[in-house]
Amino acid sequence: MNQPTNFISGGPTPAMPYSRMFELLPRYILPAGSPEVLAAKVKGQWQPISAQSFAEQVNAVSLGLMQAGIGKGDRVAIVSANRPEWNIVDFGIQQLGAVSVPLYPTITPEDYRYIFRDAGVKMAFTGNVDLFHKVRTATAEDATMQAIYCFDEQPGLPHWSAVKQAAAGLDQALLEPRKAAVGPDDLLTLIYTSGTTGEPKGVMLTHRNLISNVEAMTNYLVLRPGDKALSFLPMCHIFERTVLYMYLRKNISIFYAESMDTIADNLREIQPQGFTTVPRLLEKVYDRIVAKGQELTGAKRKLFFWALELGLQYDPCRPMGAWYNARLALARKLIFSKWQQALGGNVKMIVSGSAALQPRLVRVFWAAGIPVSQGYGLTETSPVISVCRIDPPYFEVGSVGEAIPGVEVKIAEDGEILSRGPHIMKGYFNKPDKTAEAIDADGWFHTGDIGEIVQGKFLKITDRKKEIFKTSGGKYVAPQVIENRLKESPLIEQVIVVGDGHKFPSALIVPEYQALRAYLKEKGIEVKDNTEAIAHPEAIDKISQEVEKTNAGLAQYERIKRPRLLEEAFSIDAGELTPTLKLKRKAILEKHKALINDIYK
Repeated sequence: MNQPTNFISGGPTPAMPYSRMFELLPRYILPAGSPEVLAAKVKGQWQPISAQSFAEQVNAVSLGLMQAGIGKGDRVAIVSANRPEWNIVDFGIQQLGAVSVPLYPTITPEDYRYIFRDAGVKMAFTGNVDLFHKVRTATAEDATMQAIYCFDEQPGLPHWSAVKQAAAGLDQALLEPRKAAVGPDDLLTLIYTSGTTGEPKGVMLTHRNLISNVEAMTNYLVLRPGDKALSFLPMCHIFERTVLYMYLRKNISIFYAESMDTIADNLREIQPQGFTTVPRLLEKVYDRIVAKGQELTGAKRKLFFWALELGLQYDPCRPMGAWYNARLALARKLIFSKWQQALGGNVKMIVSGSAALQPRLVRVFWAAGIPVSQGYGLTETSPVISVCRIDPPYFEVGSVGEAIPGVEVKIAEDGEILSRGPHIMKGYFNKPDKTAEAIDADGWFHTGDIGEIVQGKFLKITDRKKEIFKTSGGKYVAPQVIENRLKESPLIEQVIVVGDGHKFPSALIVPEYQALRAYLKEKGIEVKDNTEAIAHPEAIDKISQEVEKTNAGLAQYERIKRPRLLEEAFSIDAGELTPTLKLKRKAILEKHKALINDIYK
C-alpha cells in the first residue's frame, strides 16, 4: 500500500551494537589502531594523535575529573574552537556519566552567565586565554563553578594537563563501575540553542538519541576507513559533533582546520575525502569562482562560462544523454578539474546542513565531479531527520532527502514538519512547559519548519513557520524561498526579504562585490570602495535587473519592489548571523530600521 503523501518513514530503528557513545573507544577506535585518529596543526606541523594515545588521555581525563569530585549528572562546559582536546575531554566526561555543555566561543558574556547558571556548570574547559578570562568573568559570582582550565598554556593559568596529571598512579579499573552505571537514556550532552528569539534553551540529548542518529547514517557515508575528513564547523553544534562521532565509528581520520580563514590552504595540504559545511560557505566558494571567471578575457572567459552554464543544467538523478555527457567530460577536464584541485583533489563527498542549499549549487558541484549531499534536522533531533544519499535513486535536487532509519516524518495541516523517533530530545532543561509545546502527546516533535513531501518520499523545506509574514493585503510571504532564488544571481551575496505588514515585499541586498566590480570594470567604471559601488547607477540598474529575473518566477504579491543595497555584509561579530551563519532577522531588521522605513514611505 502506498503511504500518504503527508507521511514518510525511514523504516525500522537500526540496531544499537553499543549503548553508550564512549563505547566507540573499545569497540571501534582501539581495535583499528589508527596512527592518526585526530590531528591538528601545532607550530606549523600537523600533529596526529593515535588510537592508543587518544584512549589513554580520555581515561586520564575521566580519572582526573573523578578525583575533582565530578560524578554522574554533573555538568561540565567546553568553550573552545575545534581541536583534539575537545574530543578527549568530551569522552572523558561521558565515561563518568557526567554531561557536557558545549558553548560557542562567540556568544555574549550575558549568554555565558545565563547558561552556566541555568545548567549548574561545575567545571569548564576553555580553548585559549581570551576565552578563559571571558568565562572567568562570566562566572565570577557563580558559587557552583569549581574550576576553569585552559587548553592553551599560559603562565599563571590552570592548564588542562593538570586534570590528567591528577590521574597519575590511579588504577583504570576505578572507572569501570562509573561506566557501568551509565545508561542509554542518560544525558550525554546539554546543548543551548543560539537564543535568536529569547532566552537560550538547553536541549537534553541522550546516548540513545545520538547513537540512533550515528547508526542510521553510517552506511550513507561513502568515506572508508583510512580516509581523511577536514573539520571546521563548530563542534559545539550538534551537526558537526554527530558527524565526528560517525567518523570515529568508521575509523576516518579527523583533521582540524586551523581557522575559517585557512580552510582553502588546509584542504590542499590534507587532501581529504570529505567534509561538512553550511550553504553560506559553499555560496562563497561558488561566488568567488564566478568572480574569478568574470576577470578572464577572450577565449578563456567564454570557455569558463560555457562550462558553468553546462554545469548548472546537470541533474545527477536523470540521464543527460550522450551529447551532454561528452561536453561535460570536456568541461571537467578543462575547467572543473581546477575546482577539484582547489578542494584537495580527493573529495568523495561534501555534506551540507543547517540551512537550505540552493539547487544551482547542487547541480554545478555534482557536474564538477564533487558530490554534495544535503541533510535536514535540528539540535532537538540529534540532529538528522532526513538526508540525500550520494546515490541517484535516493537523491532529488531541491530536496533534503528521505527520512533516515528509525525516523518518521509527517506534514501537519498547516504545513509544519513533525518528526518522531529515537532521535527526539528528552526535552528542554528546566523548561517542562517549552518541552510540552514542542513535543505533543503522541511524541511528535514540532520543528517550526514548513515543508512538503515530493515524489512520495523526499522531504522538501520551504520556510520557517515563524519567518513567514503577511502583507497588509493579507497575503502570506515565505522569505527564505525568495532569498534563495535571489542568491542564485552571482552578483548577490546576501539578502533578507522584508515587508511584514506592508503593501509589498522588499529586500536588503549585499552585492557580491568582487563580481560587481568586475561588471563595472567591463563598463569602464572604476570604484574605490563599496559605498561608491552601490551608489553608481550602473550597479543599481544591474542589481535591479537580477531582482526582476527572480520576480518573473514569483506570484504578483511575492515580487520584490524597491530593494536597497548594503555596503557591509551581515556577520557574526555584528550580531546579524548565528554561529552557523543563519540570518538573525530580528537583529538585522532593528539595525536597518531607518532604511526599511524609507522603503515604505
